[in-house]
Amino acid sequence: MSVYETDVVVIGAGVIGLACARELALKGREVVLLERESQIATQTSSRNSEVIHAGLYYPTGSLKARLCVAGRHLLYEYLETRKIDHKKCGKLIVAASAEEAEKLDALHERAISNGVEGIEKLSGAAARKLEPALSDGITKALLSTQTGIFDSHSFCLSLLGDFESAGGTFVRNAKVVSGQVTSDSVDLNIAAQEAYTLRARTVINAAGLHAIELASRIKGDHQPSLPQAHFAKGHYFSVSGKTPFRHLIYPMPNQAGLGIHLTLDLAGRVRLGPDVEWLNESSSGSFDLYVPEALNQTFAEAARRYWPELKTEQLSADYSGIRPKIVGPGIAPGDFLINTTRSKMLVNLIGIESPGLTSSLAVSQSVSALVG
Repeated sequence: MSVYETDVVVIGAGVIGLACARELALKGREVVLLERESQIATQTSSRNSEVIHAGLYYPTGSLKARLCVAGRHLLYEYLETRKIDHKKCGKLIVAASAEEAEKLDALHERAISNGVEGIEKLSGAAARKLEPALSDGITKALLSTQTGIFDSHSFCLSLLGDFESAGGTFVRNAKVVSGQVTSDSVDLNIAAQEAYTLRARTVINAAGLHAIELASRIKGDHQPSLPQAHFAKGHYFSVSGKTPFRHLIYPMPNQAGLGIHLTLDLAGRVRLGPDVEWLNESSSGSFDLYVPEALNQTFAEAARRYWPELKTEQLSADYSGIRPKIVGPGIAPGDFLINTTRSKMLVNLIGIESPGLTSSLAVSQSVSALVG
């Protein structure tokens, strides 16, 4: 088997892998970016709400909180500079009961602790003045002015362009099947049209849904600290008819996610989702992305708590996505996990779910600082 040597290998050309590969290439390192599929960003990076999150949900001091806030600033700056389509439309998080109103107050305090700007607490009446289509049952709301939406596909393409312009090499249809961390390198065995070994000083595992599985197939002292993989499927429904909202509308978050929320795309079309369907842990090799039309009733009922005029027949099955998680059902959401060997030659980026898209440029800077 042929052996090729390089400085850095980044595994996975989703948004996190693209951002890391770009950052390291811009620093002058020789970087090879491997992708098992034929295109970039085909999984989690392209199956989400395309929302730029403000950073208010996550425990203060967590990686999610810190990297989301930092990443948001970097992302807006990047989108402005590159003229990539985006809109700072703002978001309303709404409370529909006394219990939810109390939790919303706690969420406001967390947002302030996390350094999130542009957060305002509103009465139900003030929220309805902003969005008249909201339910009379909404008692309180948080307005997040820094939340936005953007063209994530163009963003990923731009990251790839930056990477290649900086001298990086992108290799498609290349699957890492095994590997080993040695005293001075990481050796990766690649299944491609012709199998080969790639030897690198530094390897960044940004394989997303497959990151834990891949890390377990690379021998090294990182293996005992790997968590168990969990997966949550989220369905999305499109909504026909005229859009009555100018802001994104979110219910109060739950343990597994942010609730079935209403988002707008850049053309003003409405989507609802995602819900949370926990998957069998053995399904990591192949995920069923089918969206059952029969879920429309569940989605409509959830959305009618804040949008009472919504009719079930307005909903059509759209798409679904899978979220990589490091904790299972019934447990508070886990943080991003950066797992490394003692030598820092192998860095595994694990559980990078939402707000991974918003955080991507900040994640890449953290990884670059870690590996030197």
